[in-house]
Order: sequence, then C-alpha cells, then structure tokens
Amino acid sequence: MPTTTQLVISGQSKPGALARVTAVLGEAGINIKAFSAPEVTGPGKLRLLVADLDGARAALRSAKIKFSEETALLLSLENKPGALRKVADLLVKSRINIKCGYCTPSREGKRAIVVLTVSSTDKTLTILRNQSLDEF
Repeated sequence: MPTTTQLVISGQSKPGALARVTAVLGEAGINIKAFSAPEVTGPGKLRLLVADLDGARAALRSAKIKFSEETALLLSLENKPGALRKVADLLVKSRINIKCGYCTPSREGKRAIVVLTVSSTDKTLTILRNQSLDEF
C-alpha cells in the first residue's frame, strides 16, 4: 500500500471554484486521477490526486492558485460490503484518526480504490501493510 502526495486547495465554496482549477490543470495537460470536493457552506477543501504532480504544482503556481500538500494512503480493497469497515476497525483499535477519505471503484469494478489521510501515516502503513495492494 503506497503513499502519494495529495494537493489540497482551500477556498470559498462558490460557483466556478472547481471549474477554475480543472481549467488550469486541463490546459496544462494534467490528468486528475481522483478528487474530493465535499459539500460545504463557506470555506472548503478540494483534494486532488494528479498524474503529474510537478506539472500540477507549476500550473497552479502560474495561475496563482494557492495549495498545500499532504500525504495520502492508497488502498485497493475488495469492492464488497464490509471491506472498508475492516480497515476502519483496525485503525480505531490503534487509535488512528481518519482525517479524510474518499473512494471510487476500479475500472473492472472488483476493487475499490480508497484514498485516506490519517493522523499517523507510518503507524497506519505498518498496520495495513498486509491488508491491501494498490492497483491505482
């Protein structure tokens, strides 16, 4: 289960916010592999996994879009009821907080790609090392 760098763009939830970011990345030829844009009123966070991290950084900086980065875990779980519960149970037993998470089915639908940010990445890697394999 590898880690990846997730881009985090903080800003006001308003019409056009996602469109601006996607336009900048699209014009730079950056593919968005996954994103999370939860419903919020007021300030919110857009999280992105991109195919070309250095290119995305350059494009966002050029467009004067402020962003931060955080380490995220990539898990590939069976796409079936209870798969995520096993992970959540292991983490709660180790007192690890899941700060953010989102998922999508893999192309063939048999796996679910889960992106998590947690309170202790190293500890989580140790706990989940044999639990899932990344296929993202």
